[in-house]
Amino acid sequence: MLDKLGSIEKRYAELEGRLNDPAVIANNREFAKLAKERAQLQSIVECIRDYRHVLDEIAEYRSSLEGSDPELKELAKTELPSLQKRLASLEDRLKELLAPRDPNDDKNVIVEIRAGTGGDEAALFATELLRMYSRYAEEHDWRVEVLSISTTGAGGTKEAIASINGQGAYSRLKFEGGVHRVQRVPATEASGRIHTSAVTVAVLPEADEVEVNINEEKDLRIDVMRASGPGGQSVNTTDSAVRITHIPTGMVIICRDEKSQHKNKARALKVLRARLMEQARLEQEAKIAQSRRSMVGTGDRSERIRTYNFPQSRVTDHRVNLTLHQLDRVLDGGLDPLIDALSTKEQAQALSA
Repeated sequence: MLDKLGSIEKRYAELEGRLNDPAVIANNREFAKLAKERAQLQSIVECIRDYRHVLDEIAEYRSSLEGSDPELKELAKTELPSLQKRLASLEDRLKELLAPRDPNDDKNVIVEIRAGTGGDEAALFATELLRMYSRYAEEHDWRVEVLSISTTGAGGTKEAIASINGQGAYSRLKFEGGVHRVQRVPATEASGRIHTSAVTVAVLPEADEVEVNINEEKDLRIDVMRASGPGGQSVNTTDSAVRITHIPTGMVIICRDEKSQHKNKARALKVLRARLMEQARLEQEAKIAQSRRSMVGTGDRSERIRTYNFPQSRVTDHRVNLTLHQLDRVLDGGLDPLIDALSTKEQAQALSA
């Protein structure tokens, strides 16, 4: 582990140096990227430094135990147990910090809520879930914006899509994706019979702006050709047409409209970038669609991550077998006890891996 800690410290020092480089400071995109990486490493480096300091203190006190000074020996005997305890605590903290981290954890989220089986009752509960997440966001000083919503005449919600922006939003809300089952007596049920309904929730990390970086030397094959056209025109007498082949994808762009080879190349590159951006966007949307499908299943009552039982004022999360008799508090945004348990489980699995 010490070797890994050393490499992290080395990278942190490298980042510190690069962030003081005038060329990096002048490049806003590069500076922001490196500053973000440094911020992610800062807490680890601080913990590493504490860890090394405690190791040095332990080594010093152990040396005192082997010396001849009785006062130093007694001091070492007194201090070593607490230092060993502190070292163990720091080791646990380092393991947590070094555990594999979800790269999307710092992103904003898109929350999609859809009424499943249960008709009007499902739609009414979808409205309550939207409020629950809005209240949870408010408690964490996150910003909520409803992007689209389709409602029913009875105050229910068929579908709602909202963006939630804030530090660590995805790291907390990602556990909410799945089927939420509600058990209660509808207001229209004269016999008092409990109905079971379901609402699906999908939580997606907000997509970064798709960027296209082309390495002309490695990614492109550029051929210059004599453009074809009506006889006698200058288009026939100069090698101005440009054909660009994007080697990674096999995409080919040909531009011959301009008499200037440089202008044709610039146009071809512009078209290539546009096509690559569109391809990346489509691939990204396909991945999100797959993530959504795996998250919400069919919306059937039997597929559930959590059950909200109104008669017993009970909320049960089936993934961690945790039951809270605080239904009103949970629906008012008090999700932290449930999310903490799920986060702890995820962390334990990461450490185990």
